[in-house]
Amino acid sequence: MKDETPLGFGTRCVHAGQRADPATGAAAPPLYQTSSYEFPDADTAAARYALEDDDHVYSRISNPTVGLLEDRLASLSGGVGALCTASGMAALDAATLVLAESGDNVVSAASIYGGTHAYLSHTARRRGIEARFVDTLDVDAYAEAIDGDTAYVHLETIGNPSLVTADLERIADVAHAAGVPVLVDNTFATPALCRPIEHGADLVWESTTKWIHGSGTTVGGVLVDGGTFPWEEYPERYPEVGGANPAFHGLNFAERYGERAFTEAARQRALRSLGDGQSPFDAWVTLQGLETLALRMERHCANAQVVAEFLADHPDVAWVTYPGLESHETHGLATRYLDGGYGGVIAFGLEDGYEGGKRLCEDVRLARFLANIGDAKTLVIHPASTTHAQLDEAAQRASGVTPDLVRLSVGIEDPEDIVADLERAIGT
Repeated sequence: MKDETPLGFGTRCVHAGQRADPATGAAAPPLYQTSSYEFPDADTAAARYALEDDDHVYSRISNPTVGLLEDRLASLSGGVGALCTASGMAALDAATLVLAESGDNVVSAASIYGGTHAYLSHTARRRGIEARFVDTLDVDAYAEAIDGDTAYVHLETIGNPSLVTADLERIADVAHAAGVPVLVDNTFATPALCRPIEHGADLVWESTTKWIHGSGTTVGGVLVDGGTFPWEEYPERYPEVGGANPAFHGLNFAERYGERAFTEAARQRALRSLGDGQSPFDAWVTLQGLETLALRMERHCANAQVVAEFLADHPDVAWVTYPGLESHETHGLATRYLDGGYGGVIAFGLEDGYEGGKRLCEDVRLARFLANIGDAKTLVIHPASTTHAQLDEAAQRASGVTPDLVRLSVGIEDPEDIVADLERAIGT
């Protein structure tokens, strides 16, 4: 991967990690639809199970097709390795499994996806892990919440659906001063707009279901390892990576794998032990979508800017938030951290409030009313009654969700058609 880094981002979307198939010469990535792999001899089989030989054993752990997607996403994200998972939430779960145990806490920005909030508040809590939510934009709040039991600090590049951008570098400095890694959800930005590892993040996770794949047909996730955190300095806090791992006869992943220690520890614990991995078919389909990521993100961002400006001028729209608008509270931070656009999602509220938001979702014709983002098609949803309905009103507001908020994932259609659809639906 490193010898390909000088290539441009769009070029790497197409080529990173790929060579002609050695068996057939096929130029397109082969789909290795197999559960397992033959061993040439008994010694090789034993070496692979002892993690002395990194070749394939079973597709729950690794697979050549999935491996190509992992290499490409690691290259695009500026990481040293990656794990492709069955979903974005599986990537978050994989990171939490490796980093946190009962008695630990996670310090997280409050302005995050409702599913992530519910995972940290309830699923992780059942494992004895405390979630500490802080004001997303208050750097001092992160510092105050971190203590000796903090497993990691978590935030989103662009908050879902608040669309705020936190000061990644300052938050990373605060976490690292306390010896704590930073995990960033980069789903809304994708590596086309932001590479959090360049700004101090140690680990990055994304739902590849969204813009990375781009067509709304395939669920997946990725966890990218920046290779920068000194796990070996914290063997007691992070025994799975920097200490003697009890599940592997005391193997120290940091000593064995160096900068790829987290990648390999997570592969063995989350994929091998829990089955969080992505299927070869899903990876194969995602590779096809990934080739056009750079082009699609340009169109998503350009369309979103047009639509946001239209909504900002509409008399029946009470408010609009989009990082590309100068009126946005974190426009300056978004301009600093996002390269090439401000993303494809807009949030807005109608003068008719909660009921008006629900009604608009029913009245659009071109846009699709469904729970997804990052599709080639324009999508709309009312988070307070759907994606964030698990949260009480106070938690919703802390996440940036107001009762009237409508989330619009702007597609790659002609912008005039998107605007016309919204204008008709708002006036219905």
